[in-house]
Parts: sequence; structure tokens; C-alpha cells
Amino acid sequence: QVQLVESGGGLVQAGGSLRLSCAASGRTFSMNAMGWLRQAPGKEREIVAAIDWSGGITYYADSVKGRFFISRDNAKNTQWLQMNSLKPEDTAVYYCAAAPGGYLRRLLHEYDAWGQGTQVTVSS
Repeated sequence: QVQLVESGGGLVQAGGSLRLSCAASGRTFSMNAMGWLRQAPGKEREIVAAIDWSGGITYYADSVKGRFFISRDNAKNTQWLQMNSLKPEDTAVYYCAAAPGGYLRRLLHEYDAWGQGTQVTVSS
């Protein structure tokens, strides 16, 4: 099993930036594909970004492409989500997620662990 703890959420004005962090423990971090999910009120959870074990292959949802950037450091057992040019529609609870095996995962059901979530609120 892997345990995940997110940090870095908060309240920001539209156009601003936030950086989310996710600290992992348990299952060998470098053996996990990682991702960031979000869930807005009244909406289904969605994948916003994903990264393979090496950090060399990434995926972004169309809604965040060019604004959000996912990265990881296997030596630190940590991944990040840099969020720039934030919009009110980015308001959601953001979750760090892990999937066994190192290849890129784009589907929600492929992730078997996630953190408690961190609230991101973007004001207009």
C-alpha cells in the first residue's frame, strides 16, 4: 500500500498560482505512476494530470493544458502540481493519486490509492 499526503491548497485570485505537493510513503515511490485528480462540487472526479515513473512522460486534461505542470522527484518520494493562470472553474478538492506499475495512467479506475485531498479555491 501507499500513503499519500497533499499540501499547498488555499484561496487565490483568478490569474494567480499555487503549487501542490504530495508526499508518499509505503510502496516504493518509483514503482508508481502518479496523478492529480480533482472534484468540484456537484461534479465527478476527473484526472487533471498524470506522470510516469521517470517523470519523462506526462498527460494533461485539455482544460489545464499549458497552465498546469506535473513533476516528481523519486529521491524525495514527492510529486508536485504547479498551477498557473488559475481560473474560478479550477476550484475543487485536489487529490494526489498513485497507481501500481510505472507507466502513465489516464483512467481513474487505474489508481488504487489517493490522499485526503486539499481544497483549492479561485476567486473571480
